Amino acid sequence: MSRDMSYAGVLSRRPEIMKQAAGLDFSLFESGSIAFDYERMMNEAGFSIEGIQKIQSEHGVGNTPIIELRNLTALARKLAPEGKGARIFIKDEAANASGSFKARRASTAVYQAYKLGYKGVVTATSGNYGAAVASQAAMYGLKCIVVQECYDSRGVGQPEIIEKARKCEALGAEVIQLSVGPELFYTFLAILEQTGYFNASLYTPFAIAGVETLGYEIAMQFRERYGKDPDVVVATNAGGGNLTGTARGLMKAGAQSKIVAASVDLSGLHMAADSQFNRKSFTTGHTGFGMPFTTWPDRTDVPRSAARPLRYMDRYLTVHQGEVFYITEALASLEGLEKGPAGNTALTAAFSLAQELDQDQMIVVQETEYTGAGKHIQPQLSFARENGIELKFGDPNDEVPGKNIILPSHPKLIKAQDADLDHMRKSLIKNALSNYNLIPNDADIKFLAEETKTNVDYVRKAIHNLINN
Repeated sequence: MSRDMSYAGVLSRRPEIMKQAAGLDFSLFESGSIAFDYERMMNEAGFSIEGIQKIQSEHGVGNTPIIELRNLTALARKLAPEGKGARIFIKDEAANASGSFKARRASTAVYQAYKLGYKGVVTATSGNYGAAVASQAAMYGLKCIVVQECYDSRGVGQPEIIEKARKCEALGAEVIQLSVGPELFYTFLAILEQTGYFNASLYTPFAIAGVETLGYEIAMQFRERYGKDPDVVVATNAGGGNLTGTARGLMKAGAQSKIVAASVDLSGLHMAADSQFNRKSFTTGHTGFGMPFTTWPDRTDVPRSAARPLRYMDRYLTVHQGEVFYITEALASLEGLEKGPAGNTALTAAFSLAQELDQDQMIVVQETEYTGAGKHIQPQLSFARENGIELKFGDPNDEVPGKNIILPSHPKLIKAQDADLDHMRKSLIKNALSNYNLIPNDADIKFLAEETKTNVDYVRKAIHNLINN
């Protein structure tokens, strides 16, 4: 009997398709309510830090250098109050095979597919992860399909996304390019079902476990070189896996570093809206992903996401598009390092944050990415201008996403803004109640306290206010 391949038909088989493609039965961790056993799910991945390091070291991943940015630090100190201006460092993840920290996620995901006997892997991504999966799949001799949300309805694609498609193809992947909208998930599910390939999702415990070595390395390298852990680790935040994995690795090393998330402020733009898709200059690391995934992690392509950033973040900073372009140029001209926009989002936040901290403190930006033709500043700004975006110098605080990009007229104008973490915690609790439509029990409340990095009393009060307001 032929399968129903209509949109409704394919989506109705989602649980069956995902179970077959993930190599993991997510129902084992469910409680039947809001809560699920997150740590058991992570442990079921079956990886130790040492085991992951071995897998990664044999496949061109990990043990990347830490570089101190002395000139950017000096600039921050010129702008900071006396005695302020923490030392700024980057973890150079562009040194990984495929050119980004996503190689860590791909290394464990593709290894798992190989171990379980899958013939190929599929991933849905417009970002660096596609190239990372393609790279690792090539090393293991597996087929790779990358499904990419690339164009608006006019057939126009962003330079950075087109750049990443070329890289995926160069690494041997088949790239299926789609326009923005609901067809992405439908196509992804259909391909998984038809091929029987492994779902190399960004959000499985295998993928997140791969990032734990990043946090672990940071702690060990800082202790060896400086005799202490970094005071602050800044992570660019989109779907949350970058921050989650890094934080878990730091915790496994016993580090007490503060974890700060950073995203580009694209408030007011809808990421899935055809008319707005090309009115942004950042394809990842922005609030259009960062905010919704932080306040409801389970909006992913697996039943329960292993990326749960609100559990770990101590602060969430937002920066403007123009500020990131400025810091990208400053990094190249002052430090002689060309890096892509994803890591430079966190670097922009770190540059601002350094001016608040004492000079003996240390901030590390935990990842960088490769750069290429579509990731450079000029193609991005030219594309923005072609799409009617005004470009000018001035105060980035006046920037309106989708209307203009304001490059700071002076570096003193680069000021990261605090997102309201308390509001985000309450939003996550509200989303949990709404999605499950039940009265939470004691286990649910304990789970929500862990999810929001708060306590049981906080959650009970938030629930009381939601019910009575």
